[in-house]
Amino acid sequence: MITKSIYVASGDYTRLRLLAAALTTRNGASADAGRKLLNELDRCIMLAAHEMPPGIVQIESKVTIEDLSSGELETYTLSLPDQADAEQGRLSVLAPIGTALLGYAEGDEIAWETPGGVRRLKIRSVSQPAVALTAR
Repeated sequence: MITKSIYVASGDYTRLRLLAAALTTRNGASADAGRKLLNELDRCIMLAAHEMPPGIVQIESKVTIEDLSSGELETYTLSLPDQADAEQGRLSVLAPIGTALLGYAEGDEIAWETPGGVRRLKIRSVSQPAVALTAR
């Protein structure tokens, strides 16, 4: 199976690698989440923030995904764990779907193992916050 390249901005890469590495020293679900994130970071193409292609899911991206099994649409803002808030639609990058989305682009289809089984998702839209766009 060919794995599609994912893209991560260098600043996000550094923060996420430190976070994931710290989690792998623990036991249980946190360590598993850290290992999965490290696996994704190990295969990413790291770019300077201003070099990131448009439509790539990054930290603080607003993402609409479609569950290809149910047709259900969900919209999240991908967040660092300390800023995650389900009621506000802020999904942690450590959540299974959060890790799955990181670095993929609008239009991509992905399959990812979740506690409820493998989910097949299509990224319908990705938008970056205005602050992130000006900072890049």
